[in-house]
Amino acid sequence: MLAHRFKRHPMTQTQKDRPWLIRTYAGHSTAQASNALYRGNLAKGQTGLSVAFDLPTQTGYDSDHTLARGEVGKVGVPVSHLGDMRLLFDQIPLDQMNTSMTINATAPWLLALYIAVAEEQGADVSRLQGTVQNDLIKEYLSRGTYVCPPKPSLKMIADVAEYCYSNVPKWNPMNVCSYHLQEAGATPEQELSFALATGIAVLDELRPRVPAEDFPALVGRISFFVNAGIRFVTEMCKMRAFVDLWDEICETRYGVSDPKFRRFRYGVQVNSLGLTEQQPENNVYRILIEMLAVTLSKKARARAVQLPAWNEALGLPRPWDQQWSMRMQQILALETDLLEYDDLFEGNPAVDAKVEELKDGARAELANLDSMGGAIQAIDYMKSRLVESNAERLNRIEAGETVVVGVNRFTTTEPSPLMSADGGIMTVDPAVEQEQIDRLNAWRAERDEPAVQAALAALRQAAREGRNIMEPSIAAARAGATTGEWAEQMRAVHGTYRGPTGVSGSVSNKTEGLDDLRAAVDAVSDRLGRRLKFLVGKPGLDGHSNGAEQIAFRARDCGMDISYEGIRLTPQEIVDKAIEENAHVVGLSILSGSHIPLVEDVMIRMKNAGLTHIPVIVGGIIPEDDAEKLREMGVARIYTPKDFELNTIMGDIISLADPEKIAAE
Repeated sequence: MLAHRFKRHPMTQTQKDRPWLIRTYAGHSTAQASNALYRGNLAKGQTGLSVAFDLPTQTGYDSDHTLARGEVGKVGVPVSHLGDMRLLFDQIPLDQMNTSMTINATAPWLLALYIAVAEEQGADVSRLQGTVQNDLIKEYLSRGTYVCPPKPSLKMIADVAEYCYSNVPKWNPMNVCSYHLQEAGATPEQELSFALATGIAVLDELRPRVPAEDFPALVGRISFFVNAGIRFVTEMCKMRAFVDLWDEICETRYGVSDPKFRRFRYGVQVNSLGLTEQQPENNVYRILIEMLAVTLSKKARARAVQLPAWNEALGLPRPWDQQWSMRMQQILALETDLLEYDDLFEGNPAVDAKVEELKDGARAELANLDSMGGAIQAIDYMKSRLVESNAERLNRIEAGETVVVGVNRFTTTEPSPLMSADGGIMTVDPAVEQEQIDRLNAWRAERDEPAVQAALAALRQAAREGRNIMEPSIAAARAGATTGEWAEQMRAVHGTYRGPTGVSGSVSNKTEGLDDLRAAVDAVSDRLGRRLKFLVGKPGLDGHSNGAEQIAFRARDCGMDISYEGIRLTPQEIVDKAIEENAHVVGLSILSGSHIPLVEDVMIRMKNAGLTHIPVIVGGIIPEDDAEKLREMGVARIYTPKDFELNTIMGDIISLADPEKIAAE
């Protein structure tokens, strides 16, 4: 039987495949510093660029906006205008690059700046190659860098796709991103269905915009950006399921007959969610195993791979850390014989069965979403499902049902020799923010102001009339408009949006094992004279809300009266809410590295408002030196990713609010 099987499915050598694009997701501090990093990585053998933008750039604010305070240059590079983009790609010929820009709400604008710089370099714009992520739906579900409401955002996605089809045909105008869905807790079936539903929503929006005979080629430009987690076999099968389902959707729903236009083209960053602060050197093995899930199977091999660094659970990786991850890719692609063989898993019964199981689950969920009217109409539903799935994932880790080595098993360890005097990470100089603001002010002072205002007025008019905004965006880029000014035109026409939190006020059915905590909340509430009120706030622009959602979710199930309104609040709004809600404890969640300035701002405002009696707790990726500074400011408790036992945090909140314990102290 085995002989017969391998006769039917020979693992034959073929002509060696070309390696996937090798990328490193990078950008920080300033355009100049990021440019040096890019040129250094290209010299080390990186074959494509992957640009990380800071949160003000992602959310459409200039570096001097109130909400940008503390966020400039932290999680990526600030790009406020054409001068920044020019400097970012200095001495990097864009007509020879394949550039991925992880940008969503402001994707039309960043692409406009990129095209304007390419024109200045003398490049043939029609030959530019690369990708803008441009997926707003997952921003509402998981990452939180949206600006406008869903429907106009979908229209802007289509504007980019329509423009690229006609003017930059080798550019991928949208990268349907399931990466952050898994980070937010998605099961494989949810990741498949929610991402595919997003692709369907975009194609439905695009179909009326182009002649029927051109539509298949436009379908062929849609790409995906996915996540590969530690469950290697499941993740590899998930990728094979993605290939089959996208082919099926393109053929049956859209009538695309040419197989090359139905190809599932995807890039990947392997899972950062599973990287641990404890024993961080173990993350090297995790990253390698996760990379295998998206490279070993030829049928479902990624077209581009970027890997996190081993220390990203601690903070910003250093150039050496990024180089180490890049070398991992190069060794697999260039030293092994992987690329010399056909698909290693074709005809494997275990793989085939798992792929069919995942496809069946995804089809069922897709039918459910379709019955709601599609992805845009189902945003609230999808968000709530992700929060529930993430709660279940964390419950399994807390209970030890899901083993995480170094976290809930095998926790004894030797000190890591990789942790050097700099704490094993790179930090951004706080002076960078003011320097960026100074450059921004100089840019504004030197530009042709009437030309800028005319270009912005034309952009606003195009948006108001429902015309494609790409041409007027490029004109505004050339004139010298800024990121904040571009986004302000979109806000003026379409309004701003506050996404769903996925956390309702009703207790869930996940209260098993919480009896003691629920009794303690009841007892403290009796002593307080009303239900213990816990306010969860996310100051600044950080949209990584998974941790805040899970804290709020668990606190609610423990019987607390929670107040959680989601992301992107100013420190003053949080203080006002603490007064309005008469909060007993305030919890702040900041994962962007901006905890020092933002927490300090909140603490000063609480003191000025006479709220020093309210204990403040803070969660985030916080080095110990910074934790000490926060304690000196008066922060009562600090939690980092190593504090995975949510019930312990719940016990701390109850104690901090307990008037008997406060009186005893």
